[in-house]
Parts: sequence; C-alpha cells; structure tokens
Amino acid sequence: MLLGTLFDRFVEQAPVGVAARATLEAALNPAALDSLFGRTAEKQYHRELLFSTCVDLMGLVVSRTHRSINAAYQASAAEIAVSIQSVYAKLANVEPLTSAALVRHTAGRLTPVIRRMKGHLPPPLKGFHTKILDGNHLERTQRRIKPLRDVAAGPLPGQTLVVLDPVLGLAIDVVCCEDGHAQERSLLAEVLTLVQAGDLWIADRNFCTTKFLFGIAAKSARFVIRQHASTLTWDKAGRTRRSGRCDTGKLSEQTLWLTNADGQTLAVRRVTVTLDRPTRDGETEIHILTNLTAKKASAQKVAQLYLTRWKIETLFQTLTTVLKCEINTLGYPKAALFAFCVALTAYNVYATVKAALRGAHGIETVEQGVSDFFLADEIAGTYRGMMIAIPAEHWQPLADADAKTLAQLLITLARKASLPRYKKSPRGPKKPKPRRTRFATAKHIATSRLLADEKPRK
Repeated sequence: MLLGTLFDRFVEQAPVGVAARATLEAALNPAALDSLFGRTAEKQYHRELLFSTCVDLMGLVVSRTHRSINAAYQASAAEIAVSIQSVYAKLANVEPLTSAALVRHTAGRLTPVIRRMKGHLPPPLKGFHTKILDGNHLERTQRRIKPLRDVAAGPLPGQTLVVLDPVLGLAIDVVCCEDGHAQERSLLAEVLTLVQAGDLWIADRNFCTTKFLFGIAAKSARFVIRQHASTLTWDKAGRTRRSGRCDTGKLSEQTLWLTNADGQTLAVRRVTVTLDRPTRDGETEIHILTNLTAKKASAQKVAQLYLTRWKIETLFQTLTTVLKCEINTLGYPKAALFAFCVALTAYNVYATVKAALRGAHGIETVEQGVSDFFLADEIAGTYRGMMIAIPAEHWQPLADADAKTLAQLLITLARKASLPRYKKSPRGPKKPKPRRTRFATAKHIATSRLLADEKPRK
C-alpha cells in the first residue's frame, strides 16, 4: 500500500477522510498548479507567493477547515513568506481564465481515476457524452473594500456557468464572468467553444436561444433544452402527435423548423409534457426541444433526459451546504470567482471519493443509501486532526501517483468504509406551512409557555 504505518490508525478509523486527503494531494499537485498558472495567467506572475499556495489557503476555507482566509493564513503563516495583505492582493487579481483552468485541470486528473475504479454511472443516453449546463449567480458580499463602503445596494461579485458530467459526477468546466448583472445568455458564446462532436447538452430554458441551438448542431452535437417563450424564432411547425405518457404527464411532439439571422433552417423535435400537476409557477405544459432523432430517443426518453438536470442542482446544493463556495468577505470579483472555482475542485475531490465507494460497494448501494451530508461531515471532521497527526510531507508521494496507483489506493480505502455510518435519513413529503394566527399581537412568546399551553403575559 502506498501509505506507511503512520497512516494505519486513520485508515482503520477514518478511511473516507484519508481517501479525500489522498485525492486532494493527487488532484492539486503544487508543481502542476504552478505550471498551470504560468500557462494561463496573462497579467499576474510568480514572486514569493505561489499560485499553489493560494489554492491551498482557499481550499482550507471552502472546505470549512478554517472560517476565513485570514484564519487559514494564521494557521500557515510559518510556511508563507509574505504578509496577509499580499495574500489578499494576489487573490483579488487571479484571472478568471486561470480559475476556470483550475477546474478543468482537476477534472482531467480525476477522470481516469474514476473510470479505473469503475465508479462512474451509466450514461443517460448511450453513444453521447452528456453535459449538463446551469448558471450560478454569486451572492452579494460584505462592503469591506473601500469602493463598496457607501453603497446601499447589495454588491454582486459575479456569476458562473458550470458544466457537469453526470456520468463521472465531476464539474468539468466553468465560465466565469465578473459582471454580476450580465445575462447568462450573454456567456453562451464562450460555452459554444466547449461543445464537441458527439456531445449531448442538457439545459434549462434560460439557455434556449436560436444562436445557441444552431451553434450546437453546427458542431455535430445534440441538445435537450427546454423552450423559452421569447428567445426562439421558427418558420413553421408540424402537426402535433400524441406520444404516450411519462411519470409527470401526457406526452406529445411536433416538428419545428427554426430559422436564424442568416436565413438557415434547423428542424428540431418539440416534446410537450402536459403536466398532471401544475408547477409552482402555475405552468401546465413544458416544451422540450431536441435535435435527437426519434430512433435515438423516444419522446419518453427526451423527457427523462431533461429530468437529469436535477443532478447539477444537487451539485450547487452541495457547494452551498457542505462546502463554502461563496465567501462573502471577498468583495473583489476575481477573488470571489476564484473561491467558487476552488470550491468546484473540492467538489470534484468529493465526487471522486464517492465514486470510489460506488466502485467498492456498488452503484445502487451508494446512490440510494449514502448521505452526502454525513459523508462530507466526516471528511471535514477528521481533516484538521489528521493533518496535525500526519504532516504535509508524508502526503507528498501521492502528488505524483498515476491514475492506476491512486485508483487502487482509493478502492482499498473505500472497502474499509462502513456505509451505515453515512446512511440517508429520508424524509416524507413536505407539509404545507400553517398560517401563523395565534398571538398575532404579542411581540414575543416563551416556548415553554406554549408547550404548557399557557397564555402569554401582557
């Protein structure tokens, strides 16, 4: 085994924590990160503070090991040769292209590891590389930096478009924008540069534009995207045909002939789901556009493919509840976007550990029985103590481990994990909130008196 006797107790008691730290070391090899910075940075350059050190500091915050950059710096000050002011200055100027390259780097490093462990999920549609696209607006920040101190409105540090590979469970790419007010559709030109032949892109209606659909089709790729009411133009529509049912309603489909600004035409299928129950917005129908042929995907399959969008919603939920993807003390857009991208790399590490569990215990067992919250909680709970007991230099051999070696190590650790410790606690359907009518005129009411069914004092 790659790990020495110093690791034995942690391997036996906290194998998932060891697996996460081993994956992190391999995914974020300092030499590789500094080389990445040298290739992608256009204005920044290395001095005493290396890019790999910035990633390490930010990683301690997004993983909730330390509450802030300053706290992470204080814990590592003996190893960093610059002041905290220099650290913040460096973070405030990390270029978005470098931050995005960091996400691609970790995804590329971990993809062969997941495949060797056989921890990947079945493809949503055989023969295509499925990619799910969604946007995330970063929440408003505090007003710590001088230009924000007299601003009443909430300052928005930026937004991102994230690309998820649902088979691997990895965030494989991200588009970063410093303008928090920019429309997500304005970033689609950058997304088109990521489209490759054989792709299948799944997205919500906010990304349904004539230019984007034509752009995907022009690259011999496919799409399953919900139709937007006002961002699409077509020349004519075919007759509507009934197509059976899916889990949420009745299905029908028709052909639309889209037209672009150059007068070109693109024939697409429009699958309509007439819902059994209206959405929260009161909608009774959902229209899904695709250039998949009926031979490749029936109407039922198209509706099912669109529903796989929930996987990227799970990614964002994990980033928010398990990781600290939005650090509201970082007012500079570049720093906030960098923090979000480091959180995506941490998510990829987590996704790889979960893939190891699937490879060791089976896909169905892990997907249906393992709680993301409890799994991540153990990783966070053991991390700091493990790093004190086992200094960083003992992890360095993992930095250069190849995919085969790392996959074997992770599978070995995953087999030692006791899955009942991370068992899901399924909840029943949500109940409607009751109207709050009791004691409407009282400012406060003691809970103990309510439990004793007493009236509040006037």
